[in-house]
Amino acid sequence: MFYQNKTVFITGATRGIGKAIALKLAKEGANIVIAAKSVEENPKLGGTIYSAAEEVEKAGGKALAIQCDIRFEEQIIDAIDKAVKTFGGIDILVNNASAISLTNTEQTEAKKFDLMHDINVRGTFLVSKHCIPHLKKGKNPHMLFLSPPINLHPKWFANHVAYTISKYDMSMIMLGLSEELKKYAIASNALWPKTTIATAAVQNLLGGQALINMSRTPDIISDAAYYIFQKPSNQCTGNFFIDEKVLADEGISDLSHYAVVPGATLYNDLFTD
Repeated sequence: MFYQNKTVFITGATRGIGKAIALKLAKEGANIVIAAKSVEENPKLGGTIYSAAEEVEKAGGKALAIQCDIRFEEQIIDAIDKAVKTFGGIDILVNNASAISLTNTEQTEAKKFDLMHDINVRGTFLVSKHCIPHLKKGKNPHMLFLSPPINLHPKWFANHVAYTISKYDMSMIMLGLSEELKKYAIASNALWPKTTIATAAVQNLLGGQALINMSRTPDIISDAAYYIFQKPSNQCTGNFFIDEKVLADEGISDLSHYAVVPGATLYNDLFTD
């Protein structure tokens, strides 16, 4: 099995897309490091690092739950050290943790701006930085950023400039590392959904149940990631992948089973036309 005993470090893996990727790879025998903040369940969000670890073990993988707030470098270093001591290294990094606030400039408080940039930009950069020495030793090493293709049309900035620039910064980190790390054969790619995904963020911050009903499940992202990580790391790097296209390239055209509501009209995600 391709993923047997491979170690996957995932930020924000307690729920949603991060957890879906964790469970998909756990079924293939991977070691999953769940690096996230939640140790007590928030009723609005659901899940903790411990409940996610339990699900990973039940799915067939080995799990390591580590409380880690990626705003703090010392916590990142500690989490990576624990992962390496437990599993012997890191083969795959998934930069999934992210903060979102779809507010216009006047409505964006400084603390929200700082939160998005501390997590989406600084945190992503530092997690990547501290994983690089271990990825250099990994088997077919990959970094995957849950960030969008960079589309400079003004409409993607108009209503939430602070969020947009933070996510585009994630994408630029991916692009920079794809070139910087080529000589080490470490792949660096981004993955983004064509449609909205049924997550707590969509439920609580974006459109409630109505938008959930027009979304796909996180499984479409985890399935796309599953195929990306199998590509040769010395050949597949610097790509802005869209989930639908990844699956189409694998010969998968029927995506109906990913819809939350079968047959529903799906809603395009941000940054995709």
